[in-house]
Amino acid sequence: MRKGLLMSSVVIFGGLLVAAWMVHGTGVIKNDPEASISIPDELTSKLQVKASYDGENIWFRYRWPVERPSIFHDVLVYQDGEWVKQAGEEVGPSENFLTEDRVSMMIDDGSVPLFSRYGGYITIGEGLTTFTGVPETDEERTKYLPETRTDPGDFEAMKPESDLETLRKAGYFIDLWQWRSSRSNPNSVGDDGLVSAERSGDKGTGPYTTNWDKALNQPKVMFDPAIVPGGALNIDDVIGGVITQDDTYALTPAVAVPFDPTLAWKNGDTIPRRMLREVSGSRGDVVEPTVARWEDGFWDVTLVRKMDTGNTLDDKIFREGGSYDLAFAVFRNASTMRWHYVSLPTSLGLGQPAELQAVKFAGDEPAWDQPWYETTVFYPGQVSWPLLTNPEKHPGADKIAERVPVKFRHNPEQLAAYGVEIEFADQIKRQWFLTLLASLGLIAALGFNINLLMTRKES
Repeated sequence: MRKGLLMSSVVIFGGLLVAAWMVHGTGVIKNDPEASISIPDELTSKLQVKASYDGENIWFRYRWPVERPSIFHDVLVYQDGEWVKQAGEEVGPSENFLTEDRVSMMIDDGSVPLFSRYGGYITIGEGLTTFTGVPETDEERTKYLPETRTDPGDFEAMKPESDLETLRKAGYFIDLWQWRSSRSNPNSVGDDGLVSAERSGDKGTGPYTTNWDKALNQPKVMFDPAIVPGGALNIDDVIGGVITQDDTYALTPAVAVPFDPTLAWKNGDTIPRRMLREVSGSRGDVVEPTVARWEDGFWDVTLVRKMDTGNTLDDKIFREGGSYDLAFAVFRNASTMRWHYVSLPTSLGLGQPAELQAVKFAGDEPAWDQPWYETTVFYPGQVSWPLLTNPEKHPGADKIAERVPVKFRHNPEQLAAYGVEIEFADQIKRQWFLTLLASLGLIAALGFNINLLMTRKES
């Protein structure tokens, strides 16, 4: 009888041991497209930056690794008599590489006090597009600054227009530069925007528009057949990486002609869904001295802008002896939306002490002989500003209330891990509970076994 009990208890103990091993730290982190979850294979990457100025213009140079360049964004594919949109709309990386590579930079001059301490985190409100549980809407729910809402945690709680105008005039906005490998680079321009009550472009004309005629249900333009035979690319060549920067791949004004529906279109013919155009106004302030290229596993991009554009409601003005705060984002390996990499805030000095020193030069362009400033960029997950400032959800909320900069408490690797932890908070709690139950069972089984063995010895 006792022998049977002992054998049974050993089996139970072994089973509980296996159960404890299985429920501890396994099966938690996994992609879930329905919940907008896609964890990158690499949670961190590197971005190198240099800055120079000549008193009239300021230059920034960026360099970051990309295994395969993504030079298309979305396309129109001819299929059985119709032109069908095909785009990189997957959660996470686009399998067909139909999401362009990008680099962006947020800039502040001290008018947004929290930015220097917490960077882009302050622009992430609750319920933004692609966050888990946020219903799909026709209009993207974009980044915004906390003071533009009566309740910073409520996207819909917009302050009156008069208050927003007062904030904007006081400089309460983030300047946002963007470079896009498909929708701006072929025309040698960047894209100048801002974040205030929403993320938007500056006033003026942006570098691209949609290549679609709704009335005729067809593209507006195509490639010039004298430049691209047949007036179109082939979808297999596009997604297979056969088409490179050495080929004609973007609908720039120099290669585009009005669409001709009478051509002998065949299945697989492909035309970009975006056509590039001349920029104008404040939105056209950021340009490239030359078209950027991907070489040897790296994008190397240079952007330049007037230090003082005169557009004080759209742009941060750079001045000799000034200090600024920057935050970077990198979109690589055909990923878009929040599946990108971000940096912690970086200080910039024009003749002032800072992490990134802008070097003054004389001549037509910088020599770029200064060392790179290298920063670690990381996957941010679904970490919002309302979450970070909520003491019930974030143990460090008290430090934020005390305005302790994030760099003093966390490094990028920790923040990347925290971003993943937030995405799987419910699963992790459940796993902890299961592990606790299995552990308690192990303790009870071990105690029972010891008791049986001691009883046998006494007998």
